[in-house]
Amino acid sequence: MKSVQEQIKKLPDTPGVYIFKNDKEKVIYVGKAANLKRRVGSYFSGKAAGKPAIIYKETKRVEFEKTGTVIEALIIEANLIKKFSPKYNVKEKDDRSFLYLVITKDDYPRVLLQRGRGLNKKNVRSVFGPFIFSSEIRSALRIVRKIFPFSTHTKKEIEGGRPCFYRQINLCPGTCAGEIGKKKYLKEVRNIELFFKGKKKKIVSNLKKEMKRESENMEYEKAGEIKRKINLLSHIQDIAVLKKEEKEEKVRIEGYDVSNISGSLAAGAMVVFEGNFPRKKEYRKFKIRSIKKPDDIKMLKEVAERRLKNDWKLPHLILVDGGKGQVSAVEDALKKEGLDIPVVGIAKGKNRKKEEVVGRIPSGIKKETLVKVRDEAHRFAVAYHKNLRKKEFL
Repeated sequence: MKSVQEQIKKLPDTPGVYIFKNDKEKVIYVGKAANLKRRVGSYFSGKAAGKPAIIYKETKRVEFEKTGTVIEALIIEANLIKKFSPKYNVKEKDDRSFLYLVITKDDYPRVLLQRGRGLNKKNVRSVFGPFIFSSEIRSALRIVRKIFPFSTHTKKEIEGGRPCFYRQINLCPGTCAGEIGKKKYLKEVRNIELFFKGKKKKIVSNLKKEMKRESENMEYEKAGEIKRKINLLSHIQDIAVLKKEEKEEKVRIEGYDVSNISGSLAAGAMVVFEGNFPRKKEYRKFKIRSIKKPDDIKMLKEVAERRLKNDWKLPHLILVDGGKGQVSAVEDALKKEGLDIPVVGIAKGKNRKKEEVVGRIPSGIKKETLVKVRDEAHRFAVAYHKNLRKKEFL
């Protein structure tokens, strides 16, 4: 078998899906990329940390599938994750938090996004997914809706007979106002289903035949509308799906701390750093619910468990303000979710001058950065706790 580095050399500079396999030919990770060679190469550059570094060590074979666009890669990625359940894809052992694209069995089928935990299969015509990151599938669906407008209206809303906001901007086909027949609307729904099955070429072929028929019947306005759809399908703007250029991924670190006085009004905090810089829009606050006595370790575990039930991007490393007890508490929460993310603690000691590291700091990450994350998590937790005390006093 050729080495992984030799396999990477043969990867194309095009969009597509990559598949990592271990020495037993088992699929361990599936991903998508705007540039396969650059993206896969970032895992094996020697600078990877956290989960990418773990994947790198276990990968023995790299396979790929080229696509015309990233949005098509997104669809194939979801299908492969569903098929193989790779262990290093996010929350692969509990797909209740994944997003699924659902098309209902209504007379005028609705196109919806639903979590796995709330998926009702009784009124489902077709289901696509799982999709790991909600932002990506939402962006993809916005693109598709501009090509094939779809309805999200219940039967009761359709019977109301009034045009909705989305009808005014041409994203709803007019089911709400009785402006489209069932047969014509179902044709649009079938095209959406074909698209999410990865059959864009078939859609384009069918549309070209339909356009030719309309032209021969001198229905030039209808033929022009079909041509518009073909052009949109042929020039899908991937920037709406991959908002950032795929450079080497910055190491994402989440920092945690709790703050309380004798267990009262306990507050937990999560801060996020990418590289050496904070991402303040992604900070989160947690009001401790289950612990009423002073117990920082149990409080931290509650925070970690609640965080992991949310569909937020996972970090490469978790940093906790504390020692072995705090590290073990977060590791237990990760194990419960079937996740393998390194956890490091920095014990602050008296007067916050102690900097004893608990756990191994992954290569490529500086201790100075982790101290910065720890201090920011402490500041954010204390600020939230003070705010809770102020509200309680008032």
